[in-house]
Amino acid sequence: MNDRRHIFLPMAMALLGIGLLSLMDAYMKVASLALGAYTASLLRALLAFAFITPVWIAGGGRWPTREVLHIHVLRGAVGSLMALSFFYALTKLPLAETIAISFIAPVISLYLAAAMLGEEIRREAVWGAVLGFAGTLVIVAGRLGGEGQFNNESLLGLSAITVSALLYAWNLVLQRRQALVARPAEVTTFYMGTASLVYLVAAPWLFQAPAIGDMSDVVISAVLSVGGALTMSWAYARAEAQVLVPLEYSGFLWAALFGWLYFREAVTASTLAGAALIVIGCWIATQTRPEQSAI
Repeated sequence: MNDRRHIFLPMAMALLGIGLLSLMDAYMKVASLALGAYTASLLRALLAFAFITPVWIAGGGRWPTREVLHIHVLRGAVGSLMALSFFYALTKLPLAETIAISFIAPVISLYLAAAMLGEEIRREAVWGAVLGFAGTLVIVAGRLGGEGQFNNESLLGLSAITVSALLYAWNLVLQRRQALVARPAEVTTFYMGTASLVYLVAAPWLFQAPAIGDMSDVVISAVLSVGGALTMSWAYARAEAQVLVPLEYSGFLWAALFGWLYFREAVTASTLAGAALIVIGCWIATQTRPEQSAI
């Protein structure tokens, strides 16, 4: 019972972080359609870096050791490419479906966590991942199998989200490693700083100066990115990746809500059936009692 009380707060914070990042995705879809995925991604990263850096410095931020810096840079590079391909997919596919397809990442990351972090894969975590993934398949079959859904734009979006999901699986495991060696403000600062540097490499060829009126969605996205990153880092420092990763499936519930509110995406029967499987999978996966790590 004591273990369950200790795991509740990291789970709640992870769910909050996923909700903030899902709302960020909705704003970034609008920004990416207006500015292009690259420009929107670069501006989001730069603004988020500007917002979080003073917080890190005010908290007594110190330059990390070489080993920790390596983890920061690696995750920032992986995350920047992951985000760019994801935001590009958002310009080609509906919000809820894009997030649903990306859910192959938590399944892959469970096994990456075992290989890279030495975590034991528990039976509950496996069944939770399987049910969550089954829920996404139901959703994808119901939505993408509809008339007129498969065209060149959809294929580009599907390709981009597949690449993003593979990178996201790696990112989830790196997030756990990073959270164990650095505090949330440092994690977020170096993540956004590295992502900004990666994007800036292509700026001479791809950047297009935005109109002032198009910046509001990017600013809101940057604020939500910082909030989501801080809460997720805090949670991953206190619970194993295999406990928190299946909670990523709850992102679809947020996406369905925001997709309906912002883009009038209908919630179909297949969406509801898939969401039910996702919720059940999350519940099963979190019935574990792992040892906790904290910083």
